[in-house]
Amino acid sequence: MTFVESAPRDRFEISHTATGVFVSDISIDLRRSSGALIFDTAAGGAGVEVFQPFEAGAGVGDAQIADGADQLSIRLDALSAGQRTGFTIDVDDQQAQSDLGQIRVTGAEIAGARVIFTLVDGETLEAEFDAQNRAKVCT
Repeated sequence: MTFVESAPRDRFEISHTATGVFVSDISIDLRRSSGALIFDTAAGGAGVEVFQPFEAGAGVGDAQIADGADQLSIRLDALSAGQRTGFTIDVDDQQAQSDLGQIRVTGAEIAGARVIFTLVDGETLEAEFDAQNRAKVCT
């Protein structure tokens, strides 16, 4: 998974490369991010200036994400090897002194956030975002 900072919508890109493994669900947990990140999905809420609700890409189930939430879970249509998808949403940091202001998120600020990949057989794999905006697991 890769996080792409972009105004006004940030994007999470999901790339699947493992053969014989099917991902059915993904959860993102921002609580351990170094930037104290949140999802900014509504006007006048916890985020700063612009906001964007969750918008699913192909094969991604719809999700209701509360403004200011630091976790989300989505269902996938059994993503298999070679497939890519993603979703857009706004992510803001909550630091008084942040790298690019609270409206934009750097790799250093998303570092520490976790992604949990659930496979169709129920097994879970966990990855942590690094300072290059990537969370990767190897099977």
